[in-house]
This record gives sequence, structure tokens and C-alpha cells, in this order.
Amino acid sequence: MAKPKFYVVWHGRETGVFDSWEACKQQTGGFPGAVFKSFPSRKAAEDAFAKESSDYIRNHPTNVNKLSKEALELIGNPIEESIAVDGAWNTTTGMVEYQGVYNKTYEVLFHVGPLEDGTNNIVEFLAIVHALALCKQWHWKVPIYSDSKIAIGWIKDKRARTDHPTSEKNKKLFDMLARAERWLLNNEYENPILKWETKAWGENPADFGRK
Repeated sequence: MAKPKFYVVWHGRETGVFDSWEACKQQTGGFPGAVFKSFPSRKAAEDAFAKESSDYIRNHPTNVNKLSKEALELIGNPIEESIAVDGAWNTTTGMVEYQGVYNKTYEVLFHVGPLEDGTNNIVEFLAIVHALALCKQWHWKVPIYSDSKIAIGWIKDKRARTDHPTSEKNKKLFDMLARAERWLLNNEYENPILKWETKAWGENPADFGRK
């Protein structure tokens, strides 16, 4: 069973310590320049909230990649009527998972995993295809946001160009990958696949909050 985590939001709709990723996401999803981090205990989170976020976050947004006002205006705001997708890869265990979130309400539309022996690019790709298939089923033409340029490129190619080796552990994952590629080859869709602009809008609403 996963250990509980506590989330500090230094910059968001509301700031403070939150005891679930869902609560944290309500404050940070789609919020420009959101700053947050997870901690293993409430005490650690409360101690962190009392200090500057730059003490805890590498490549802090106030110090690097800060966008100008002109750049922010050029990028604009994300479309609310849309789906955001994201994947997560545990570098220690190799387990992967992905999910899709309705941007307007932050409702989780789907979540798949954990699955063994994968990569982040693979689940980012699967997440986009899952969202496309769901939209086709529901007759939705809403945009789909991903923060993975690689996965978006694979969608355009209709092929997951991974060099990750197959194994007994990841057979299920690669079966899913093959089905996803077949779906792209056999189906048309009208949903725009858009890049989630993290530097301008903060973390993708479908992010797993493991910063």
C-alpha cells in the first residue's frame, strides 16, 4: 500500500499544506507558474511551507526559464474544454502508469497502471491514444494536451519509436502499445493534439504530483 503524501503549494489558487494530490491539483492545475512539491509527512510539509520554495525545488521557476510578459501573452491560456494527459515512471522500480483529466473540472477520466518495466515516453504515448479513443467513443472533438513532445511526435507518426527492450515483465505493456498503434492506423480523429506549456501554465493537470 502506498504511503500517504502531503503537498505544499507555495504559489497557486490557494496556498498551504494539502493531504492529497487531488486537493493539491485543484490549486495548481492550469495555474500559471504554480509552485508545489510533495513531502512524506505533514511535519516535513509544514516546515517547508514556512520557508521559501526555492530551498526545496531544483530549477526553481523564479530563477530559471522565467517567461517574459510578452511571451506569456503570446502563449495565451489553455483551453478549458479539453483533456490533459500525463504519464509517470518510477525510476527505482520501473513501474509506469498514465491518466487523463478533464481540464475544466479536474475530474480523472481514466487511469491505467501501474505496469511493469516501461518508460515515460511509452505511457505518455498510450495516454494520448487512450484519450483519442475515449473522445471518439463519446463524440468529443476537444483538444488533448500533453507535455511530451516525443509522444506527440509518435502520434503524428502513428508509431511508438521506442527502443526499450521487450521482456516477460512488460509483455502486457507492449501488447497495449501494439493495440494503440493499430488504433491510430485504423481510425481518424479531429481532436487537436496540443503541447501543454508548463513554463507558462504550471504543471499539467494530469501530473501525478511526484515532484
